[in-house]
Amino acid sequence: MSKAPQSRHDGTATEPESRRLLRRSALRCTPGRLRVLDLLLGSGRHLTPLEVCEELSRSGDSIHPTTAYRTLESLTAAGLTHAVHGPGPTRYGITGDPHHHSVCRRCGQVEGLTSQHLTEAAELTGLLPDASGSLLVYGYCARCGG
Repeated sequence: MSKAPQSRHDGTATEPESRRLLRRSALRCTPGRLRVLDLLLGSGRHLTPLEVCEELSRSGDSIHPTTAYRTLESLTAAGLTHAVHGPGPTRYGITGDPHHHSVCRRCGQVEGLTSQHLTEAAELTGLLPDASGSLLVYGYCARCGG
């Protein structure tokens, strides 16, 4: 499921994002890593290993849950993804611009929050996240009510 090379304006092919990220992190570009990274890059969501398996299966690529978990762990160890622990299984998302997370206490849904979203909360509480991690804001998503 690795994406075909994209074309630049001058007509030459560019390397797919997933392959570029793996190489920059000194990880081998295995088919499994490419598929999982492509999925996370394309989904814009934080997914559990089981959701990764289900999404890949829907697109015609199957992957064993253990392989999905190990792949996500290796991508996290390399700094390409990050793990969000909350109620239910751990969810994984693409590491990019610094951001924080809201986590639903009922279903475990994770949404990314930019630092801008938390400016007012930081001003009220004086709590500022450091560069090494993110804040987790727990509550209930719109679907679960609360």
